[in-house]
Amino acid sequence: MDTQIRNSFDKATLKKIGKGALIATSAGASIALLEFVGTLQINNPTLAVLIATLVPIAVNAIREWRAGEAR
Repeated sequence: MDTQIRNSFDKATLKKIGKGALIATSAGASIALLEFVGTLQINNPTLAVLIATLVPIAVNAIREWRAGEAR
């Protein structure tokens, strides 16, 4: 198993960021699906999807970047 290095986008960090991105994207995808089906009314669905997708990804990326062992 790869060791995560603090303040570095090493292989372990990128793998964790990728997993978090997939999970975070599901939130935006579900909002888009509900908007498409018509069960949820959002004035600007593009903005809602963008925020619901990018904010959790950015938070997770910063959290993972700061995690790990110091070199």
